[in-house]
Amino acid sequence: FQDKEKKKKESIFDLSKYIDKTIRVKFQGGREASGILKGFDPLLNLVLDGTIEYMRDPDDQYKLTEDTRQLGLVVCRGTSVVLICPQDGMEAIPNPFIQQQDG
Repeated sequence: FQDKEKKKKESIFDLSKYIDKTIRVKFQGGREASGILKGFDPLLNLVLDGTIEYMRDPDDQYKLTEDTRQLGLVVCRGTSVVLICPQDGMEAIPNPFIQQQDG
């Protein structure tokens, strides 16, 4: 019984292969940023360097504009992280769950 308590809780996935690589992070509330991953912990608190925030449309908070803002070195709180993905190879696709309307 004591052996079970001593086991260290492991993260579901290993972010160490993304250290010193550019990642994109989405947060609760709709904010998005990308930066070079410098560190992380089991709670998904992230340290990003050279961070760029992608600004949102003032009329539609869930739509990103072309505008960006340089943030530099930031610490991202793990509880607000919704999605983490590598910047390379990321490609937007149309939502397959929305019914396409014939024009």
